[in-house]
Amino acid sequence: MKITAACAAALALLATAGVASAQDVSFNVGVTTDYVFRGISQNNEEPALQGGVDATFGSFYVGGWASNVDFGDSTKAEVDIYGGYKTEVSGFAVDLGVVGYLYTSDPSTSDYDYLEVKAAVSRAVGPVTVGAAVYYSPDFFGAADDEATYVELNGAFAPFSRWTISGAVGEQFTDVSDDYVTWNVGATYALSDTVAFDVRYHDNDIDSPALPIADGRVNATIKALF
Repeated sequence: MKITAACAAALALLATAGVASAQDVSFNVGVTTDYVFRGISQNNEEPALQGGVDATFGSFYVGGWASNVDFGDSTKAEVDIYGGYKTEVSGFAVDLGVVGYLYTSDPSTSDYDYLEVKAAVSRAVGPVTVGAAVYYSPDFFGAADDEATYVELNGAFAPFSRWTISGAVGEQFTDVSDDYVTWNVGATYALSDTVAFDVRYHDNDIDSPALPIADGRVNATIKALF
């Protein structure tokens, strides 16, 4: 399911409408040594510049985010448009949403663009937060796969002021390509109320010497919120 220009425009219009009536709007910009998504480099193991905007109105949210990417073809950037609903049920934070992944200047036959619906739940107990999430796409990234599901368990621990240790383990299921497990662990330090620095190790169980972008790696990211 290639996301059409009309669909992209509709998602953008939704985001714009949300910002217009939002109770809170925030912006973010960051630089990372490598954009890693589900254990795989999206920028050919090179640094990436990233940024986005988020808006909330009541329990609803919308947002957009972008990063440069390098798939070894003409594709220049990934642009994500998303929206959803957050609530609390018996002490658990619940997040239900949809994400549209759009790619600029991609080859006409790439079929890169795709949608995912997500459901996530988490619970905070003192300095510890644990959560789980599932993402489903009816027509996944690229021409090879149709349906795909990603499931994840994650956790975070804030032992000291300004420090957070976090990690996640997940599995990507696809209907044609090989399934794989991915995980990450790292630490984030808040340099100020608006700037944070993160160092993280990413890896997976993909065993392919011909795919260096799937090798285990450490990346560092600095991000500012305003």
